[in-house]
Amino acid sequence: MTIEQVPASPAEAPGRLGRTLIRLIMKHARVAANEALGDRYRLVTLEGPDLRGVQWIAGEFIQLAMGSAFRARAYTPIDWDAAAGRMRLLGYLHGGGPGSAWVGGVRPGDECDFFGPRRSLDVRHVAGPIVFCGDETAVGLAHALIRENPSRRVTCRFEVDDAADGRAAAAGLGIGAATTFYARQPGDGHLAALEEGLADGGNAHFVLTGKVGTVQRLRQTLRQRGVASARILPKAYWAPGKAGLD
Repeated sequence: MTIEQVPASPAEAPGRLGRTLIRLIMKHARVAANEALGDRYRLVTLEGPDLRGVQWIAGEFIQLAMGSAFRARAYTPIDWDAAAGRMRLLGYLHGGGPGSAWVGGVRPGDECDFFGPRRSLDVRHVAGPIVFCGDETAVGLAHALIRENPSRRVTCRFEVDDAADGRAAAAGLGIGAATTFYARQPGDGHLAALEEGLADGGNAHFVLTGKVGTVQRLRQTLRQRGVASARILPKAYWAPGKAGLD
């Protein structure tokens, strides 16, 4: 899921050319629900014929059009029912960009268009336990990975602005028992505690997502501890000043 750092104007209705392009290259869906999980997390359900028969694996993402096929924001579905034609995603309200405006304002009955799903992070080859690290942008992805293989042990570590709000979202998704939240501190002071929470029992794989700087630091920490590169799966989602990297 994309977190927005650059303010942007609200999404505008596409013109005639834009509507034609969207119909040709994008899938169409209708919003079935928008549920608040905490103050700033929103669980959005999309449905429609274009969602049926779609092959999706946990970790793949979609790109929602923000008024134009050339202006989109990426979100990671938390699940996808290809038989029913229904998919859910977790959005986070951050800043004043079009993605946050859409997540915060979309209502049942509204329509939308999207690309995807597209390949991003694939952990199907991971047989052992997973230690998952991320931030607000990755809570939905953590749910998807836990749900993808319920028999696999997944423990989650998140850096967030509001730990209580994060815990509310995790509880709403049913992943609270396996999740720890670290409230951000000035100068990234919270990361030392997060690093201490990366004990793995000797055989875990580490999925590192979220902010570029955090992913780089945690990857370096793991390498210094002797964790093999093959057991580290990094996927940065955003960097300060950028709308998204996927």
